[in-house]
Amino acid sequence: MDADLILYRELDARLVSLVKDIKMLSTLSWPKRAQEEFLTAWRAGNPYLPEVKYKKFDYSDRRAGLAEIFDQCEPDHPIGQYLQNTVISWQVATLLLERLGTPQMTEYSINLYGRPGDQIAGSAVNNLQAAEHFISVADDVMGNSALTETEYCLSADILKNEMEHRLAEVFTQDRIAIEIDPDLVAKAAAGPTRIRLRAGTCFSDYDLSQLLEHEAFVHSLTSLNGRAQSNLGSLGLNSPRITATQEGLAVFAELVTGSIDITRMKRISLRIQAIHMALHGANFIEVFRFFLDQGQTETESFTSTMRVFRGAPTSGGHAFTKDTVYLHGLLSVHTFFRWALRSGKLELAQHLFAGKMTLQDVVGLEPFVQSGFIDPPKYLPPWMRRSNGLAGYLSFSLFVNRIRLDQVEREHVLMGV
Repeated sequence: MDADLILYRELDARLVSLVKDIKMLSTLSWPKRAQEEFLTAWRAGNPYLPEVKYKKFDYSDRRAGLAEIFDQCEPDHPIGQYLQNTVISWQVATLLLERLGTPQMTEYSINLYGRPGDQIAGSAVNNLQAAEHFISVADDVMGNSALTETEYCLSADILKNEMEHRLAEVFTQDRIAIEIDPDLVAKAAAGPTRIRLRAGTCFSDYDLSQLLEHEAFVHSLTSLNGRAQSNLGSLGLNSPRITATQEGLAVFAELVTGSIDITRMKRISLRIQAIHMALHGANFIEVFRFFLDQGQTETESFTSTMRVFRGAPTSGGHAFTKDTVYLHGLLSVHTFFRWALRSGKLELAQHLFAGKMTLQDVVGLEPFVQSGFIDPPKYLPPWMRRSNGLAGYLSFSLFVNRIRLDQVEREHVLMGV
């Protein structure tokens, strides 16, 4: 190992020690009582703007340590550039966490995750237009049907048993615990070695598939693979800069396994519209009403609205913008997989699972996977191991994009169809 790689391995270890205890999403989480109190007041006809108290932080010493790491990296070296980009991401994240509950947090959120209206790479549309498209398609398919939770009920206990069986088939050397949590506001929450399910909740077969493919076989899997890295332990951390690729990859996994339905695409898209509303002045109650009008239940509408206002003032004009990355990330990851197939580099797609990284990282760090400095993924999701099936799906997608729907419609009109 040359001197540069020895240095970067040491700097990476220092980076991990500085940020490993910084938890963005769990820090922003709202207590269960916030939901109960708001819905009680809402049903009584006395809605109010929730006020959540956040812990106070001072990360100035961490940022100083991160700055020292940044200064020792060479931006012309792929790993030096990777470390510098990761340092910047964590510096912005600490500034956001220091300003929770204040208007200033919004600018740092936009810096990390973008905002509604951002352009989608390789296209002439933005993420807000993409959201409007999927909502329109969902409404055409579903009519005015409500976004019901589920047609039948799988209890949390049944879901837990089924997930444990499926996880054991993939994670042969590690264990991911499944816990039922009565205090969880969201239906489910996942970490590297634990997935929590909300007690007393009805789950569907789509919920089961989505939790497995999205949470377990992407988020937990890349965490475990990153933690197993010999030299770059930061690949096991949820750096904010990898969020778009991680969420895009997770939704792509739902897509290629048939685990996503049109209602979920609508839910993801509605969140982008809701963030847009909040940034333009809508308060918590107005966004809550928006979700209700779109067919969500009171409980789900609260959860959806809470996602928009995590860490932000609930009075309007501010938002936590993370949920803008889902559609942007999905479209970017889908495009990356198609490019990889067309370029004869589908093995690059496997490298995405070696840890938490961006699409740019996967290309820039490829030589270090080839050299062995970055270890190959310890685990792969089942659909990724079936590379022939994935190639079939992607090849069809590439070809179908050459067919113009407007031309098809004209031909159908001429044929009297």
